[in-house]
Amino acid sequence: MFNIEEELKKLPSKPGVYIMHDKNDKIIYVGKAISLKNRVRQYFRKTNKTKRIENMVALIDHFEYIVTDNEAEALILECNLIKKNMPKFNVLLKDDKTYPYIKVNIKADYPDVYITRRILNDGAKYFGPYANSGAAKEMIEFIKSKFKIRQCRSFKYKDRPCLNYHIKKCLAPCMGYISKEEYRKQIDEIIDVLEGKTDKLLKQLSNEMEEASKGMKYERAAYLRDKIIAIERISEKQKVSNISENDIDVIGLAKSKTRVCVEIFFVRKSKMVGREQFFLDDLVDEEPKEILSNFIKQYYLDRPILPNKIMLREEIDDKELLEELFTQKAGRKVELKTPQKGEKLRLVEMAESNAKVTLENKEKDKLEVLTELKEVLKLDKMPRKIECFDISNLSGTNMVAGMSVMVDGVIKKNLARRFRIKTVFTQDDPRCMKEVISRRLVHSIENPNGGFGKLPDVIFVDGGITQIRAAIEAEEELKKEYKEKNEEFDTSILDIPIFGMVKDDKHSTRALMNRERQQLKISNILFNLITTFQDSVHDTAIGYHKKLRERELTKSALDEISGIGEVRKNALLKKFSSVKKIAEADISEICEIKGINEELARKIKEELQK
Repeated sequence: MFNIEEELKKLPSKPGVYIMHDKNDKIIYVGKAISLKNRVRQYFRKTNKTKRIENMVALIDHFEYIVTDNEAEALILECNLIKKNMPKFNVLLKDDKTYPYIKVNIKADYPDVYITRRILNDGAKYFGPYANSGAAKEMIEFIKSKFKIRQCRSFKYKDRPCLNYHIKKCLAPCMGYISKEEYRKQIDEIIDVLEGKTDKLLKQLSNEMEEASKGMKYERAAYLRDKIIAIERISEKQKVSNISENDIDVIGLAKSKTRVCVEIFFVRKSKMVGREQFFLDDLVDEEPKEILSNFIKQYYLDRPILPNKIMLREEIDDKELLEELFTQKAGRKVELKTPQKGEKLRLVEMAESNAKVTLENKEKDKLEVLTELKEVLKLDKMPRKIECFDISNLSGTNMVAGMSVMVDGVIKKNLARRFRIKTVFTQDDPRCMKEVISRRLVHSIENPNGGFGKLPDVIFVDGGITQIRAAIEAEEELKKEYKEKNEEFDTSILDIPIFGMVKDDKHSTRALMNRERQQLKISNILFNLITTFQDSVHDTAIGYHKKLRERELTKSALDEISGIGEVRKNALLKKFSSVKKIAEADISEICEIKGINEELARKIKEELQK
């Protein structure tokens, strides 16, 4: 039995990482500390804590910790554990994407230019990051259309030029039609454009255009004119006025009543190359510098390329430590700056202003969608909490269900639930749906403050009229059951509107359906939200079904033998490859497995040979 008070006394006054578990041994929070003893004890004292931390502490069943040599090691370990375990009470970016960069492989005889998401130490030049692939593709399209470099990724000399040469999109270096020096000149111009050094390039191109025109080389002059116009346009599009800094990221933060938005501006060579937004839930009562500290740690520690400076409004607690780690990682000085005046402060304010606008627009969009949903479904109140259910099975085996939850138009992955069907033993999806809806509703009736929370405003079921009717039956039977138990029971709480999400032959969302079997007309925006919701619950259900099937496939006669757990079973199967070979093996061979003595080895053989 884990005694929290006793374990707190054993904590060392050393740096490290602490890991909080709930009663199901699930990791719910990971943190780092300069002194584990001081930091972990704070959680269990009667001091002012945010609502999020109070909720987390209420769920702690036990904790563990890992001692490190220094705070830097603790910070890196903390980030790795957060990324691996995704604890529900940590700040989670939920950002698995890698950002696109433009790569120029300058080491090649005839370099090419393309988009990559992998940064290698190969001597090439990388430009970015671009906040979305569209911005990077736009730049590549510009380069390919205005500079006649090779289009092919795999370069080799040929007997005849390809189509790109004939349509004047390539100078055919594969045929030797252009020298390495002339081709390199094209590449140098491209690098100047990507670095923002366009003034000198534009002047040079203008001189060449005038000379071509004077020499009556009008086709060449027209080509240079178009290139100048394009470079001026792309340069103007990227420019941010009055920025003297190079290679900086500017971070702005804004809060609403329910969400936090963090917005990053990417400025490279005094030009804006993109921006990115992150939305963080359940953090509105946290201090901005605490949110920024957690954000910066998660966002930058895994980035392959770091800016020279990261600008933000407030100085964070881990500033010096993070600067040291980032500098070591980048091989050059990286600073976290909190400007107090001038253009740098205005830039941070601009990022904050954009974060606020982004957040307001996001919430406005969600409100409009929920308002439309209320009108379409003819509801009496705004559908703030919607739950969606889906059944998954394979020929009546491993029957399961998934539940997905949407709150204020946002799908909450941490509220998703999985059910294993208990009362239906044949393939009967409507009966399964009825069981699951009934079980889910009982959870909130019996324990309104439990893990399922309050009852939903609306229920969606994956399917048509038969699924709708099954869910309605579950509601009606529960009303009758609870009324018989207690005449004062308010049955109106179970008057939850139920709708079906109908799919087409390709298993894609087709429409919403009501209990009168009418298909409801909805806008494209609402349709996309419902489709995402349906995909979410489908993934939850099918993922659980696959997990049970895999578990069944790996089940063997070894599972029935007392003293053989998962570790010993895997070790036996790894050594002998099958249960049959284990049964045929000598006692001495079985005893070679760690943790198996002669008595257990004999027992294994006897059980497998029955």
